[in-house]
Amino acid sequence: MQTILGANGIIGIELAKNLTQYTGKIRLVSRHPRKVNATDETYAADLTNAGATREAVAGSEVAYLTVGLPYSIKAWRAGWPVVMRNVIDACKEHNTRLVFFDNVYLYGRVQGWMTEETPVHPTSKKGEVRAAIAEMLLSEVRAGNLTALISRAADFYGPHTPTSVVNLLVFENLRKGKKAQWLLNDMVRHSFTYTPDAGKATALLGNTEKAFNHAWHLPTDKNALSGKQFIETAAGALGVEPRCTVVNKGMLRMVGLFNGVVRESVEMLYQSDSKYLFDSGKFEKAFDFQPTPYEQGIKETALSMK
Repeated sequence: MQTILGANGIIGIELAKNLTQYTGKIRLVSRHPRKVNATDETYAADLTNAGATREAVAGSEVAYLTVGLPYSIKAWRAGWPVVMRNVIDACKEHNTRLVFFDNVYLYGRVQGWMTEETPVHPTSKKGEVRAAIAEMLLSEVRAGNLTALISRAADFYGPHTPTSVVNLLVFENLRKGKKAQWLLNDMVRHSFTYTPDAGKATALLGNTEKAFNHAWHLPTDKNALSGKQFIETAAGALGVEPRCTVVNKGMLRMVGLFNGVVRESVEMLYQSDSKYLFDSGKFEKAFDFQPTPYEQGIKETALSMK
């Protein structure tokens, strides 16, 4: 049995599709789980409840933590340490290997390429939370109490990824005949991880014994595009004009007065004002994996929206 904790999100869905290559027994866990594959087992659980988490993990060889909490620093501070503690304790009790799907917030602002060796130096409140829960996991690994790995992705894009910022601001706006929007600076290169690659790679990591007790950057095309190039490519795939508005910090603060998600995003704008470059060479070399090129991924994303 392999179990996905937080199975309703796009990563959980892509992961479930790919786990069928390794096991015929997949358990999908969330508050309101839905099958991805016909043979999936569903299990309703609240991961902030320790007992429910223990029951959800029971009998699992591998558990994948892909849960998403509301995009609020208040929710993250209250929820993430509890969820991580509950999942770690459940995995220890049931001798279950843990795969934690993480982002890059803990690195903070980085000059140059982000790698698995980039120092942890969060420059945001949400980054501080992510650094704390990653350390919670790693300290258990160092103590020999847990077998686990961390898989990290850059910002997402891909088919059927409605909550991705680039899908919302670029693909959806262009599809509706509106101008695409880009945050702060459309002239700098920005890495994006293609969600089907992320799901495939995370399934591969979870089923490779030597991958455990390491952190891995998930496969991401190294030929990162600038915002302008990304929008031009997306517009070409959608068959529309590449019109764009660059959104500045003042505009976002104004919108944030009425929109909580936008307000919570302001502290992360350091990821948009300069180069945001994500290196996955370690994974590509270890698994002989070629990330999906941006032109192909953008085309597939556009096709999914038509």
